Amino acid sequence: MPHDFILWKFAANAHAFGPGARSVPALHAYTSAMNMPASEPSDAPSAWTTPLRRWRRWWRSLPPPRQDRWATAAPLAAVLLFLAAIVAAFWYLRAEEAEREHEALKRDVEYTQQRIRLRLLERQEQIMRIARDLSNYELDRTAFATRAETLISQYPELQAITWIDEHRRIRASHAAPTVASSALRNAGELLGQNDTADTFALVRDLRQPVYAQATLAHGEILPMLELQVPLNHKGQFSGVVLSEYSSDSLLRYGAPTEVLARYAVTLLDGKRQLLAGTPLAPANPASRLLPWTRRSNEYEVPVSPVGNGLVVRAQAYRTSLGVVGSGLFWLVGTLSALTAWMLIATWRHTRKRLQAQQALVVETNFRRAMENSMLTGMRALDMEGRITYVNAAFCQMTGWTETELVGLKAPFPYWPESEHESMYARLREELSGKAITGGFQVKVRRKGGTLIDARLYVSPLIDAHGQQTGWMTSMTDITEPNRIREQLSASHERFTIVLESLDASVSVAPLGSEELLFANKLYRQWFGSQTEGHLQLLAQAGVLQIRDASAEGMDDEDGLMGLPSDPLTSARAGNAEIYLPDLGKWLEVRSRYLNWVDGRLAQMVIATDITPRRHAEELAARQAEHAQSVSRLITMGEMASSVAHELNQPLTAISNYCSGMVSRIQSGQITEESLLSALQKTAHQAQRAGQIIQRIRTFVKKSEPHRTLADVHSMVTEAVELADIELRRHSVRLTCYEAARLPHVLADTILIEQVLVNLMKNGAESIQQAQRPASGRSVELRVVPKQIEGRDVVEFSVQDTGRGLAPEVLERLFEAFFSTKQEGMGMGLNLCRSIVESHQGRMQAENIYNGSEVIGCRFSFWLPLAKSTETAIKSAANSAPPPPHNDNIPRTNA
Repeated sequence: MPHDFILWKFAANAHAFGPGARSVPALHAYTSAMNMPASEPSDAPSAWTTPLRRWRRWWRSLPPPRQDRWATAAPLAAVLLFLAAIVAAFWYLRAEEAEREHEALKRDVEYTQQRIRLRLLERQEQIMRIARDLSNYELDRTAFATRAETLISQYPELQAITWIDEHRRIRASHAAPTVASSALRNAGELLGQNDTADTFALVRDLRQPVYAQATLAHGEILPMLELQVPLNHKGQFSGVVLSEYSSDSLLRYGAPTEVLARYAVTLLDGKRQLLAGTPLAPANPASRLLPWTRRSNEYEVPVSPVGNGLVVRAQAYRTSLGVVGSGLFWLVGTLSALTAWMLIATWRHTRKRLQAQQALVVETNFRRAMENSMLTGMRALDMEGRITYVNAAFCQMTGWTETELVGLKAPFPYWPESEHESMYARLREELSGKAITGGFQVKVRRKGGTLIDARLYVSPLIDAHGQQTGWMTSMTDITEPNRIREQLSASHERFTIVLESLDASVSVAPLGSEELLFANKLYRQWFGSQTEGHLQLLAQAGVLQIRDASAEGMDDEDGLMGLPSDPLTSARAGNAEIYLPDLGKWLEVRSRYLNWVDGRLAQMVIATDITPRRHAEELAARQAEHAQSVSRLITMGEMASSVAHELNQPLTAISNYCSGMVSRIQSGQITEESLLSALQKTAHQAQRAGQIIQRIRTFVKKSEPHRTLADVHSMVTEAVELADIELRRHSVRLTCYEAARLPHVLADTILIEQVLVNLMKNGAESIQQAQRPASGRSVELRVVPKQIEGRDVVEFSVQDTGRGLAPEVLERLFEAFFSTKQEGMGMGLNLCRSIVESHQGRMQAENIYNGSEVIGCRFSFWLPLAKSTETAIKSAANSAPPPPHNDNIPRTNA
């Protein structure tokens, strides 16, 4: 047996039976069984050497998973290819047989068409002789009838011969006895309006013989074929000779007998209507969809010289059982099924074997991977203390390889040199079975010389027969846990020091218990080591307390009743400011819930001493109040000359009235009515001076800040009366616009009046510095309700016609101690904004432009509306009745 053939046979077996036959040892075993040396094929050229080498190189280059898939898929592919080949072979045989039958049918139909054509041409030639004799007047009616009768009797396909003159009148006609009486043509009649008449006109025009299908007057098609031959006498059309053929007789006597025996031959007209013959019954349309159903074998061809008006069609009879009905088909099919079943059984066996092999490989790899991926080092000792096994983790911990450790006896290389005696003692305890159950901690020296902490656990090693063969030791590296434990201890110590050094009291107590879980140094200084201080802080801060369910009379109550439904530990920390008389301190108390280390829900309280801050806030409030009072005094000081001028007018009037009355009384020229009128005028001027003084006194009087439900109209009126004195001194016109029915605001009326007076006075001074003409010296005060930032407010705006503010001034306008006046202190606008913001309002300033020119400045601020509470309603009811509204009519004071 050739060497190459044996190798090829082995390759084929390896490919067919899976990976079990593809290894190199299997190749050696195979070649040994064949009494051949297990070597590579010789270099001598042969038909199998090169393909086999290429196949082996390709097979060895595949990874094992792909080799397994190829080996598994090969039998299945062979089964599919075998079945495909069988189906293709039967399909080809069936198609070849059908093609042969169709070619035979085609030849027979062509032969039949030739026979019918020759018969028609012979009859046409005979009819044309009669037509020629008629054209030459060699035949009369009797001779025409005699010759027609002779032709009809000799040729059964001829049914009738008719002589028709040029006027479509029948001159003579002779028909076979089989022609129906309704189809007879009588001498002297005219042709009717049908297809025969149309054919007559066509023959007259063409002067050629023309074939046509016979029809009745109402258009019904007869199984008759007409031939009209023209009569030409000296070049003139003189009529036609009409011959009529029976389609059935033409088929019966024209088609060969053997063709009629093998096929169903029929004659069809141009519209594929049946003229003669019996066609096969049509097949079931549903059966045509089946792939093994044979299509009908038929063929048709037009008969010349008639053309498409006469078609011969032949349909083959089903004379054989076909491919499916033959015994050879079933024999081959049975053998193919058996072969396919054997191949499938082989494929299933190979697949099961490969699955078992893969499961074994996966299980082995899993155990090996699990062993190598363990973070715990494993070491096995025999009964004599010799190392028999170490895993990868043990080698990684110690830095020594498996080959360097397996087989060694004590002292081992990973023992520290300074601890050999203690390690020997530990080893003797292990071998004697006295190892500690919970393990013990040792030092391990790595190959590089570094030391690590490790914990060893020792257990006996039992084999499959229940006999102890040694000791198994597991080693865990605890260097990092020890380091973390030390760091945690140091961190806890630092954290405790930080808490003890805080300037705030920190305490933690579980809910529903009087146990104090934690308290720092400051808490212990203030409250001692008891829980009373913790509970006192919570009680005064208004934080929810959880009562102890163990108290008497409360056994049926839920101690956690009333707590928020949200997770307590994620709730925001609450804070409150309380005063403890025992300590004499103000404390800011913050509390929150937390989970203690033992899982209990606890509450932490942080109390910070804010006594210095509270004192500073009180001092700042007194200073702010003092600054407001000083600002009002400064404002009135700046308006002193205007106030003196305003008071001088009523005082001068009073003096004049008194001097006049004295002089007239002394001269005795005054009447009682004149005296009464002079006294009334004097009293009016005195009241006017008193109102001015009272208004100034009220404005500059130092009082505690007091916010009440204030009437906007009253505040605006008082501010306008005070500022109008200064505006008249600067010859500035004041225009005031108030919206009707303004709501009340919660404000300190004196402070808001101070803001309005300051803004209007600043506007007048800005106009004075701009030196505007008399027509352009005006200040406008507008008070309207608005909605700003989603809140209902009242907006106050003061607009002047000065030069506006520079950009750098706008940026620092409300800063303290910033002023554009040489003698100014820079506190006016800063104090005004502080007053507005203390009322939860906002103030802003902007320039007024006419194109690019600044034509003035606008200061505005808004105050939120007061809430309609019972207290506010009572305050409004006790206040003075509101003045009449001005119905949105601007008020101007010259």
